[in-house]
Amino acid sequence: MVNKEQVEGKVTEAKGKVTGDDSEELKGKIKEKYGEAKEKAEELVDEVAGKVNDLFDKKDKK
Repeated sequence: MVNKEQVEGKVTEAKGKVTGDDSEELKGKIKEKYGEAKEKAEELVDEVAGKVNDLFDKKDKK
């Protein structure tokens, strides 16, 4: 799933490429990578929460 930061990063990077502004292009790449890292962290949190819930469910069934 693509998040807001990834989209904004792509747009900023493209704007930098079109205008020849290397710093703008770099800002876009950084923002996109930040968005990817944020997405991975959210996935990890969801995975851990699911495992914790499974443990509690197993404990409740005993």
